[in-house]
Amino acid sequence: MLAHVTSETLFGLQGRAVEVEADVVAAAPTFSIVGLPDAAVQESRERVRAAIVNSGFEFPSRRITVNLAPADLRKEGPRFDLPIALAFLLATGQARRDGSGEVAAVGELGLDGAVRPVSGVLVVVESLRRRGVGRVLVPAANAAEAALVEGVGVVPVARLRDAVAGLGGGGVAAARPDVGSLLGDAPAGDADFADVAGQAVVKRALEIAAAGGHNVLMVGPPGAGKTMLARRLPTIMPGLSVAEAIAVTRVHSVAGLLPSRTPLVARRPFRAPHHSISVAGLVGGGSSPRPGEVSLAHHGVLFLDEFPEFRVSALEALRQPLEDGEVTISRALTSVTYPARITLVAAMNPCPCGFLGDRERHCTCPGYRLEQYRSRLSGPLLDRIDLRLEVARVPPREYRLGGRGESSAAVRARVEQARHRQRERLGGDATAVNGHMSARQLRRLCRLEPAAVELLDRAYDRLRLSARACDRVVKVARTIADLEGAGGVAAPHVAEALSYRVEHERR
Repeated sequence: MLAHVTSETLFGLQGRAVEVEADVVAAAPTFSIVGLPDAAVQESRERVRAAIVNSGFEFPSRRITVNLAPADLRKEGPRFDLPIALAFLLATGQARRDGSGEVAAVGELGLDGAVRPVSGVLVVVESLRRRGVGRVLVPAANAAEAALVEGVGVVPVARLRDAVAGLGGGGVAAARPDVGSLLGDAPAGDADFADVAGQAVVKRALEIAAAGGHNVLMVGPPGAGKTMLARRLPTIMPGLSVAEAIAVTRVHSVAGLLPSRTPLVARRPFRAPHHSISVAGLVGGGSSPRPGEVSLAHHGVLFLDEFPEFRVSALEALRQPLEDGEVTISRALTSVTYPARITLVAAMNPCPCGFLGDRERHCTCPGYRLEQYRSRLSGPLLDRIDLRLEVARVPPREYRLGGRGESSAAVRARVEQARHRQRERLGGDATAVNGHMSARQLRRLCRLEPAAVELLDRAYDRLRLSARACDRVVKVARTIADLEGAGGVAAPHVAEALSYRVEHERR
């Protein structure tokens, strides 16, 4: 007898339809799976067999053929265990399907019949909704995540017998989580800008970065507080909107990194990979492309400490996501795109020993080592970093005697006002902040006053800025004007924007 169950496979951040067909005939007993399955799918034969028997169903000695259609699309992972088992039970008459409409299923099976969670359920259910599927059987542990999708009945199943009942119309659909409450209840964390003593210029620059989505490079000796400052940047950024939270959750779900305690990523991501990370780990890739750190930091902060110590190939691979806000990974037969709209915060020492220019310790680096160290950062990469900051060490007496600084909440209030002005100016454009404006938007929306134009022209000649660098100076100046509530970009705004890169241009 022939039966089929609808399922999905993942293709980047997209779902692809898969029909799981089971044919059971009286012949020499075999169990084969065809349709371009990988090793994990092939292994499902033993998991399915044990789960069916241990759930109290019969597994007759027949020739069993399971086809995963379309046959030219590679199927990966254990997500097909549940639909394979259900298709087999339908084909042998041990399960019945109700007539209320198409039902899809996804999930991994344990040997005892337990249904285990799988990655990417949010993406799968979104794809099924677009295809018009009305009901989806998902692992109970994935139910809250799947229920984020409106317009689909999500039936949580803990065991194979629950799935059989759900296929026949039983089971209670999971309630959709209150996304607004989840975002409002997100823990604030322990980090606060008030903990940072001194560093007034750097804190001002990070406020500008948070308001306009600008990339930052901090240069300073060990112990100057670069990491401490970077970890506090997300605390002054506005909270995630519903659309942003769903987009971030989608990436983390596909990567299998969604927290078990909540179905939604409710805080802006902060990713800080070690400098030994590979190119694929940083920007995504692999034989079966997966999202990298730049995509896991989508709508959040990617912090790269010891910036020049990263592989040159990895650093150069950052250029596309910093410019386009997405990563495209191409293979011989496929190409996938992951979002990567990030705020990059990089930190580095001024030299290999870390003490070049320090007033208390002497730099011991020979000239050629210093040149090698700096040459690891190419001009095109640095051009994509808007704010370049010198971070000096704070004397102990300053943080012993000084009071607490301005809190993250107070700074965040100004940042939110500045972003509100940007949304009003950008209108219906997909761009949300100044740092992500296109060249056309920049010309249309960032008119400079005559004195500001004259100042920028002089800086172009003296600092030998590229056209991209000039555009980024204007974007930063526009953000400074937004923080002040100014309608136009004046010379003082451009002067401050230039000050955040002029020292580095002279190095």
